Amino acid sequence: MMRKNLLVLIACFFTLHSFAYSVDVIALGAKGDGVTDDTFIIQKAIDDCSSKGGGIVEIPAGRFLTRTLLLKSDVNLHLQFGAELLGSTDLESYHKAFPALKGKETPALIFARNACNIAITGLGTINGQGGHSNFQHGNDSEGGPKRPKIIYLIGCKNVRVQDVTLRNSAYWTQDYERCDGVVVRGVKVYCHSNWNNDGLDIDSRNVMVSDCYIDCDDDALCLKSDTDVPCENVVVTNCVLKTNCNAIKFGTSSYSGFKNVSITNCVIDRASEDNIRQWYKNYPWMGTEQNTVVSGIALESVDGGTLENVIVSDIAMRGVQTPIFVRLGDRKRTFTKQLSRINDVMISRIMARSESKVACSITGVPDGKIQNITISDVTLVTNAEVNKEEIEKEVPEVVDKYPENRMFGTILPASGFYVRHVDGITFSNVKMIMEKGDERPMFYLDDVSDFVCQGCTYNGVEPTIEEK
Repeated sequence: MMRKNLLVLIACFFTLHSFAYSVDVIALGAKGDGVTDDTFIIQKAIDDCSSKGGGIVEIPAGRFLTRTLLLKSDVNLHLQFGAELLGSTDLESYHKAFPALKGKETPALIFARNACNIAITGLGTINGQGGHSNFQHGNDSEGGPKRPKIIYLIGCKNVRVQDVTLRNSAYWTQDYERCDGVVVRGVKVYCHSNWNNDGLDIDSRNVMVSDCYIDCDDDALCLKSDTDVPCENVVVTNCVLKTNCNAIKFGTSSYSGFKNVSITNCVIDRASEDNIRQWYKNYPWMGTEQNTVVSGIALESVDGGTLENVIVSDIAMRGVQTPIFVRLGDRKRTFTKQLSRINDVMISRIMARSESKVACSITGVPDGKIQNITISDVTLVTNAEVNKEEIEKEVPEVVDKYPENRMFGTILPASGFYVRHVDGITFSNVKMIMEKGDERPMFYLDDVSDFVCQGCTYNGVEPTIEEK
């Protein structure tokens, strides 16, 4: 009932203008030949539509080369079937368009700040050409000029991005920061051209994401909290998420936190390409043999924020290293002096097939316990083969380390769930199916209170529970 009411409220909240005015950029002189720079003409069409009270900028079939476009209030940038916007490969041009970047802000191909009633729609494609040699091809932590995203909207209200295809970003594909009222529907992402190719990043409130297909190299669906305002009131449903990193991820940035989030009816699978990470080569101790998703569901709060009232349900995943990873850490505290918190989380109706020795983990820190988490109606099928000689029961705390399933440097002493520093956790109807021999217990508990295990099985029998 709660989810149904939330969907109705969000559907009522999002209404865009219906615009009578429209302009075709070809009529204004755009060439669409893939060679001529059409930036000036497309930008003029956007400016004219906004100044006339709103309108539709029509991008017809063709290949339109463009530098940064500034989307304005009351404008729908509509890409018709066969239309392709080609992002410039001149990195300097992006930085000229953004002379005053602040903090973690980056350049972008399509950008808006504090605009209202804006849309990017249609069956066309936006190609960032991010694989070009002009763009740095290392992780963003390695420095160098900031690479552009395809779509970057900051502080906007009433946003709709629908049906378009986004390809080959030089950095994150799309980022919605401090926005209020965002609909992302039917968007298709294919990005394996560069490092940091996130599929969809959300740091906003009142957000609806549905019917999207994302195939990317970095995190597929990533909720972030980089500002002093929580990421909240978010509904995600009916999406396919394929990635070489995390499929559903909260964090890593978690300064204010995540509140009131429902993610349901999604499919998770390995990415179509694996040109960069190749975990099976770089971390052989994890026991993977081909490209895999790092964590299917990764809930992380490590920078002082609060993660609460979160529901993740009806998820089918395969080709994952770790189906469920929940981490409360103490990395940074920027907007608050309090330790991060994770409480009131429900994960249910999950079908997962994992391909590594890195078990699920739910871990807090000595001074901060995860509270009130329920995991129910879950089936985990794993091909891990682990003998007693491989099991290390002394797992380091690594309180301030970057959160990731491999952060402890060990396979963990549980085949199913390693649980540490948790107050109030219920496992109900969790079934594990081991396709090979694993000598670890299904549950390993360390500093856990109010632990409940109901109707759980391990290869059809009562599970083993070991406590430190």
